[in-house]
Amino acid sequence: MNQGKLVTVVAIVALILIGISSIAFTVPQWEKAIVVRFGEVIRQDQIPGLHFKMPFIDDVRRFDARVLTLDAEPQRFLTQEKKNVIVDWFVKWRIANTLKYFVTLGGQEAEARRRLEQRVRSQLLNEFGKRTVRDVVSGDRRVIMKIVSEKADEEAASFGIEVVDIRIKRVDLPEDVSESVYQRMVAERARIAKELRAQGAEAAEKIRANAERQREILLAEAYGQAESVRGEGDGKATEIYAKAYKSNPKFYSLYRSLNAYRSSFKTKDDILIIDPSSDFFRYMKNPR
Repeated sequence: MNQGKLVTVVAIVALILIGISSIAFTVPQWEKAIVVRFGEVIRQDQIPGLHFKMPFIDDVRRFDARVLTLDAEPQRFLTQEKKNVIVDWFVKWRIANTLKYFVTLGGQEAEARRRLEQRVRSQLLNEFGKRTVRDVVSGDRRVIMKIVSEKADEEAASFGIEVVDIRIKRVDLPEDVSESVYQRMVAERARIAKELRAQGAEAAEKIRANAERQREILLAEAYGQAESVRGEGDGKATEIYAKAYKSNPKFYSLYRSLNAYRSSFKTKDDILIIDPSSDFFRYMKNPR
């Protein structure tokens, strides 16, 4: 009897729990929920907390309300020059309208990712096709991401999705394009270096020519001043000599003869062929 009562109590508790679970449901903070009755949505965007529904005929569909990440595989895009670039990108998105999301996509996250990837890839293809390899590799990618984010968000709104952000992680070049770009960069740097060297050589020639001109001017001015000073000195010396010679002409004559002898007979081997009776030997014959 006691065992029968225990079984009855357990059955009653189980029925109560089943009834409560079929009537009440909870919505966590990170989820959105809709209540569907016979395929028709009767309530949507349930706020977090405890809610109730009709048992057995109402069905609760739950969706992740957090910001989700769509990390796409790296894909090839054609640039304006018809060259391929490999782009690695991702999208941050979330459910904005639960009813649209359920009606258009059936609430399937995989389908939402597929459609969102198609929209973003189409916009990226369009934007990369307007730009050159140099623009997409070394240019400002924020412009591309902003344009693609806005357009993708407008298109994704039709199935209840909000595009939070789109980021390009990296843009790589195929090996042949990389080599072509590298060679072009080398040629460009070589051209700039050659131009800078030419400008430097031209500036150096101007500086050198100006320095030479200044040097010639300074030397000419210095030579003129030196010649002027030398001329003044020679004039004064001549004047002093003239005064000195006029004061004693005989001594001057003797002095000049002695200097001539010194210059003519510097060594023992010096020979002078001249008439002994000439005036040159006058002071040798008769010093007085």
